Amino acid sequence: MNNRIDRLFAAKRRDILSVFFTAGFPELDSTVPVIRSLAAGGVDMIEIGVPFSDPMADGPVIQQSSTVALRNGMTLKLLLAQVAEARRDVTGIPFVLMGYLNPMMQYGIERLFRSCREAGIDALIIPDLPFDEYMRDFRPLCEQYDLPVIMLITPETSDERIRRIDSMCDGFIYMVSAAATTGTRDSFDSRQLDYFRRVDALGLHHPRLIGFGISNPSTLKQAWGSSSGAIIGSLFVKCLTAETDTDAAVARLRATLGLA
Repeated sequence: MNNRIDRLFAAKRRDILSVFFTAGFPELDSTVPVIRSLAAGGVDMIEIGVPFSDPMADGPVIQQSSTVALRNGMTLKLLLAQVAEARRDVTGIPFVLMGYLNPMMQYGIERLFRSCREAGIDALIIPDLPFDEYMRDFRPLCEQYDLPVIMLITPETSDERIRRIDSMCDGFIYMVSAAATTGTRDSFDSRQLDYFRRVDALGLHHPRLIGFGISNPSTLKQAWGSSSGAIIGSLFVKCLTAETDTDAAVARLRATLGLA
């Protein structure tokens, strides 16, 4: 595979910043301006969340953003149309579509892969996709459309399974920092840091990004020091809630992370 994600990691090995937001939040037409503001704000990768009524892995901040987005009328079809519009002038940054399996199954899996390629999506993250189902039904489509499905690992994931994911998947590995829902935390504890070191010692082929709980300069520095980069979600959704302008929300995010 040789898409924008591969090119990003070839050009930048460390200190990658990936930011998640829920499409259709805070307004139905927010998706394009949010993407443009993130790109202008120096973000390396953008994760676009598909709102869902039962987002099991998400904490209250992202759950609420999904509720608002669905109430606003966001659909997967509209999301992809908005992404295609944003892709016309944000050409180099990888876009990752993150969502749960149910809305994707309703849309149609092969249709989804085709639509994602047409819209300029570079990878999918599906937190509730079983690995065996990925191997059987998704991996052939990943190869056909040059569109990897990014797999998640947690502190409870065995070394054997991590190595299998590393050998059978493309793109990068999403390291969930804790076996909990998304949200902000003041610091990583010793068990989490031991987990980061354990995975680092495996010598994996694919780069890793750490997500869940990164909300200040300390956690960002720890994530950057333990992987190729960090994924920010709840913190940015809070910034979008606090600011009426998307550029101001990105500026608040950078300031909160000590990047201003």
